[in-house]
Amino acid sequence: MKVIKRDGRAVDFDQAKIVIAIEKANKEVKPSQRATKEEIKEIVSYIESMDKKRILVEDIQDIIEEKLMEYQKYELAKKYIVYRYTRALVRKQNTTDESILGLIRNENKELAEENSNKNTVLASTQRDYIAGEVSRDLTKRLLLPEKIVKADEEGVLHFHDADYFIQPIFNCCLINIGDMLDNGTVMNGKMIESPKSFQVACTVTTQIIAAVASNQYGGQSVDMKHLGKYLRKSREKFKKEIEENYKDRLPSDVVDQLVEARLKSELKAGVQTIQYQINTLMTTNGQSPFVTLFLHLENDDPYIEENAMIIEEVLRQRYEGIKNEDGVYVTPAFPKLVYVLDEHNCLKGGKYDYLTKLAVKCSSRRMYPDYISAKKMRENYEGNVFSPMGCRSFLSPWKDENGNYKFEGRFNQGVVSINLPQIGIVAEGDEEKFWKIFDERLELCKEALMCRHYALLGTKADTSPIHWRYGAIARLGQGEKIDKLLYGGYSTISLGYIGLYELTKLMKGVPQTAPEGKEFALKVMQHMKNKTAEWKQETNIGFALYGTPAESLCYKFARIDKERFGTIEDVTDKGYYTNSYHIDVREKIDAFSKLKIESEFQDLSRGGAISYIEIPNMKNNLKALEEVVKFIYDNVQYGEFNTKSDYCHECGFDGEIIINKDNEWECPKCGNKDHAKMTVVRRTCGYLGENFWNTGKTKEIKARVMHL
Repeated sequence: MKVIKRDGRAVDFDQAKIVIAIEKANKEVKPSQRATKEEIKEIVSYIESMDKKRILVEDIQDIIEEKLMEYQKYELAKKYIVYRYTRALVRKQNTTDESILGLIRNENKELAEENSNKNTVLASTQRDYIAGEVSRDLTKRLLLPEKIVKADEEGVLHFHDADYFIQPIFNCCLINIGDMLDNGTVMNGKMIESPKSFQVACTVTTQIIAAVASNQYGGQSVDMKHLGKYLRKSREKFKKEIEENYKDRLPSDVVDQLVEARLKSELKAGVQTIQYQINTLMTTNGQSPFVTLFLHLENDDPYIEENAMIIEEVLRQRYEGIKNEDGVYVTPAFPKLVYVLDEHNCLKGGKYDYLTKLAVKCSSRRMYPDYISAKKMRENYEGNVFSPMGCRSFLSPWKDENGNYKFEGRFNQGVVSINLPQIGIVAEGDEEKFWKIFDERLELCKEALMCRHYALLGTKADTSPIHWRYGAIARLGQGEKIDKLLYGGYSTISLGYIGLYELTKLMKGVPQTAPEGKEFALKVMQHMKNKTAEWKQETNIGFALYGTPAESLCYKFARIDKERFGTIEDVTDKGYYTNSYHIDVREKIDAFSKLKIESEFQDLSRGGAISYIEIPNMKNNLKALEEVVKFIYDNVQYGEFNTKSDYCHECGFDGEIIINKDNEWECPKCGNKDHAKMTVVRRTCGYLGENFWNTGKTKEIKARVMHL
């Protein structure tokens, strides 16, 4: 039997430790209240007779207390309880020392695996993590109710971003970039006026992105359509300059050619500025800004042709990649790209189909862009098409005082996620028991989410001027509180969920691909959606149901449940839970069926939903990818492709690294066998970076968040 310690370590069960602990307590009480050797032996035997593979140290202590009370050793039980409580207080005095020292020594694996975009070796990132560990410690000890902390530790729920909870900052947003470019903004106390050219607009945009990222902890999105007018300004400026300089000496067609040549040069430079600035700028938390570029052509946009040029250049440069330190073109982690499919570009003979073909080509090599169906989105969001926030959560439709829909300049207050499989494990297949536990835990999630809301309440605009005073979110006055933006659905606050697939298997014995499993899973989804609607009605706060990639949380919940409940086939035995409503990748199902089934769950998860399919060797499957993209347009609101690509830093090979006859990894282009000069990009878990090698198996590459 393994005993799970408070720090997560598993050690062998040692009966001597129980005997010693009780005998120490015996010495503190009078003889009549002492436990006899036989009674101590019975306690040990009882624990051993439970025949568990794993048991929490807290559970052992609970059993000891119960047995002492059963033997009517009340004074001894009291001594044991007081001792246990005193030890708990000592532990609570400072829980950060070891985690911080482990971080400095690069030994804190949990932090290293938490965010694939953060390099815990860098001093700048360590500084942010150290502050985060202090925040996490204070949050657990002082700021959150004890039952929520306990629920987080036991994997009942996950209180996201506790490392930033001590500060009055929020999760993610849609930057109101149009307002900031058109009307100017202020950064670091300096006025930034409206740009006069595309190049300057691109530079200002990246400055805004960096400033916004430094004052929130989640992602951000920028709608690229606002740059179209500045590309036209550049065109008009170039034409005026050439006409003034050459007057009647050049024919009009030559003037137009010169203008277009200069414009293309500026377009390339401007987009390159965005790409390189985002990848080289470091925010105050020691990482690149977590930013998404939204690529959408609107039919009524007066600058649609300019925006088509911008989208084409963004995709072209993403396909090319960006050079790493060895001078090899690789896939940058940011900016993430989201491409909108509409009637004019859904590969059905539309005017802008050429852009979608380029997008598919880009996906085949660089995995991005993701795809949004304007058709499906309009069905779900009252006729609107808008960007997800950087973290892929979606806002609910909201109208201003003039009755106009508004999405840019809005944000998410924070997220708490529920562990669905654990409810299924505890319910043991009893549906009546399941729904009772489910409701209890949803109420706990609501309470945790309200803690997030209250933490922002009363925040003054001066806390983050770029957000609240100078246009990214609002233009409030100095000293004004942000409270009005926390109510009425202007901002959202999200209930996340993990493991609908595993829950369905536990309760019905089949996944949601089977009729009975699908019926149950949809019922669970509808119940969560109804709950968030109830909470919104009760509080006037924009609760939303949020199901998107959760990176390491899928592994955290599975690890905790395996420690608590042991190995359960097709549930805890995998080492991960399936994210949100997704069908497990191990299910034998074709891509179209997977997307079709998951589309029904997307409709119920409007606070955030994305579906993906795994496709190997995507560069050799362009036609197949185009067919999937067509299918996404008609059936799925948000879809993406996952694959594994290998890069050889020696020669720049981009494809599948082979295993040679000697069972060694080898680049098929140059023969390089040095794994230190190879990079794997694994989209499923979000890891983009250097390979590292698992010591257990010589040829196994492990990503930082444990996805093989």
